[in-house]
Amino acid sequence: MQDLKPLIVMVGPTATGKTDLSIEVAKKVRGEIISADSMLVYRGMDIGTAKPTLAERQGIPHHLIDIVNPDQEYSVASYQRAAESLIDAIIDRGNLPMLVGGTGLYVRSVIDHYDFTQAPRDEKLRQELLREAEHLGPLAMHNKLAEVDRETADRLHPNDLRRVIRALEVYIQTGNPISQYQYSQQMQSPKYNLQMFGLTMERQLLYQRIEQRVDLMVQKGLVEEVAALLKKYGRFATAMQGLGYKEIVAYLKGEISLDQAIELLKRNTRRFAKRQITWFRADKRIQWIELNQSTNKKKISDEIANQIAGN
Repeated sequence: MQDLKPLIVMVGPTATGKTDLSIEVAKKVRGEIISADSMLVYRGMDIGTAKPTLAERQGIPHHLIDIVNPDQEYSVASYQRAAESLIDAIIDRGNLPMLVGGTGLYVRSVIDHYDFTQAPRDEKLRQELLREAEHLGPLAMHNKLAEVDRETADRLHPNDLRRVIRALEVYIQTGNPISQYQYSQQMQSPKYNLQMFGLTMERQLLYQRIEQRVDLMVQKGLVEEVAALLKKYGRFATAMQGLGYKEIVAYLKGEISLDQAIELLKRNTRRFAKRQITWFRADKRIQWIELNQSTNKKKISDEIANQIAGN
């Protein structure tokens, strides 16, 4: 394995403290952090994504944060290309690349080198579909997809308008379901010398941290952030479908109360964390680190750094 490129990976569900711990480890191993979070790529979406501020990054280089506007598409294939290029550049600088985040598909696309066959794109058609969605609503668009691509429709929530529209865009252009164009894995040989660490904690503690995190987001100005984005980009912009944004949009549109939006965000975040746990638990390469309220983060970061150095 010594001739393979080194890559440290730190994953786990939201609210486990990946950001803080990865920064502490990076300080000790000359690390540069490559974000593996599909929401951190968007500019101006800071509070709802718990994006680390420049001060919180403590001088550690962070990559693939704030690279596209909320109304722009950013595919897994685009992420993969950017991350793999960064890994090479970081190694060339004599530093250690660290892939950190909770978007499982982003992580797997890099470490298992998924082979993406690109489905065709048509910006004009997508805009037409978005205008149709504005008029008819997300459920009607989901029903429309179900008529032509039942498998994809069953996989997508009706409110996941971005992916519903993308699937319709592909089907209208090609007559084929989008699944025909999606990734196939290349597993012939490993590309990286991986050390993978996963953060986990007791479910009740994780849910408590999620609730506290959402309350803090609201205190920091989440509603105001979403209102500004809504005014600039509209309800159906790509990133406005994301967790933390669609719930507040529903409040701003008068569909639910603020208290309901906050409770909905907490519930949706808990469900998201459960899906993340299921995804990452399936990967047997991950070394799991159990955290609790009394965990000494410095001790944990020292242990991880020592393990990395001894590899």
